[in-house]
Amino acid sequence: MRQAGLLDAPRVAVLADTDSRWKWALATANSLSPGSLRCYLRPGPQLPSERQLRESGVDPADVTEVSLGDLVDVVAADECDVVILGLGGDAVQAVLQSFAARWTGPSRPILVAGYVGIVYERLVEGLYQRAGADVVIANSPADARSFADLLTAIGFDPSAVVTEPLPFLAEASPGAAAEGTALTFAAQPEVPSRKEDRRYLVSRLIEHARRHPERPVLLKVRGLAGESLTHPEPYPYQRLVQQFGGELPANFEVVAGSMSDALDRTAVLVTVSSTAAAESIHRGIPTAILTDFGVREGLGNHFFAGSGCYASFDELDEGVRPTADREWAAAHGLVAMQRGALAERIAALRSTELPAVSPYFSRRRSPVYLGRMLSDHGLDSQARPLHDGSRRRGRFASAVARRLYRAGAAIVAPALRRLGEG
Repeated sequence: MRQAGLLDAPRVAVLADTDSRWKWALATANSLSPGSLRCYLRPGPQLPSERQLRESGVDPADVTEVSLGDLVDVVAADECDVVILGLGGDAVQAVLQSFAARWTGPSRPILVAGYVGIVYERLVEGLYQRAGADVVIANSPADARSFADLLTAIGFDPSAVVTEPLPFLAEASPGAAAEGTALTFAAQPEVPSRKEDRRYLVSRLIEHARRHPERPVLLKVRGLAGESLTHPEPYPYQRLVQQFGGELPANFEVVAGSMSDALDRTAVLVTVSSTAAAESIHRGIPTAILTDFGVREGLGNHFFAGSGCYASFDELDEGVRPTADREWAAAHGLVAMQRGALAERIAALRSTELPAVSPYFSRRRSPVYLGRMLSDHGLDSQARPLHDGSRRRGRFASAVARRLYRAGAAIVAPALRRLGEG
């Protein structure tokens, strides 16, 4: 590990698991040290495909699988200055506990946690799982205020919170809307979750395409068939479209790939609550947050209350094109946010000797909760990796579990659903 105070370009590592977390973590890391990264893939049942890794901006050949139990040793050997944790809150907590229990070097790396998109659920739980990281990135002034208040309430230093816009918003200047012509629906793997609701969306998109033959209608899906996503998709839209009766209109298209590329073709973005809405609002593209299923916390569209973006498919058919309220957009980090706070915070931390990692949860404070969380991530109650034999078996079991999980998701579960719907 290089000595604190030597402020050459930081040696940055990324540890991530699923597709969307890779995109966030890599973009965040590249903002600190472009082109010089160590890329660690956390094994699990929802590993991204090689295509998804390349789309995130990394060559799969440069990615090394590293378990949470091995991370401390790997980071020490690679002399990393900063580690970006592209993980869910429970896995971040496991990393923090591991560093607290096992780091023995004189100068440890800076641990950075954050959120890959809009924060609209599990605010307290997710933040307290990240409490103890040197930096917790908030994606908006509103989130930063909430995070600071919640950390202060448990005696943690709120200066750990750094306000930085979502990294994918850097791909387009605020208000630089493309001259697209399409109505684009940004799909989500789990929202809505009911098959009949997802069929409803497909039917409304096809109906809109028939009503407006002059306008492309795009159904933008998250991944290709068979690829794993951060959130499992029980009823993929591609299959629902294939099951749709009748001939599809020529101006209707299912598209995958980059959301940025899809937005280049878009005149109005439609979604239930996808983070894609953040990018479209940032670009100045009219954005409709659907109210057909109501406005509910379970859907995540409650986040957009006050944005001026609520609309139904009936209204869209009639030509309504909602425009986001600029004050709301600014408060939620979608326009008028300056970049650079993260880099400044990292530089300041590198010039000091970091204290030992001290997570909020401990064996004394939350023995049951913490013990289960650590066990789920291959660590014992002392946050140490399981002994060698168990670790080998665990890795083998994980590989088998991944194959079984994918087979179940692709073959068994759909067959059972068909039987239940028959």
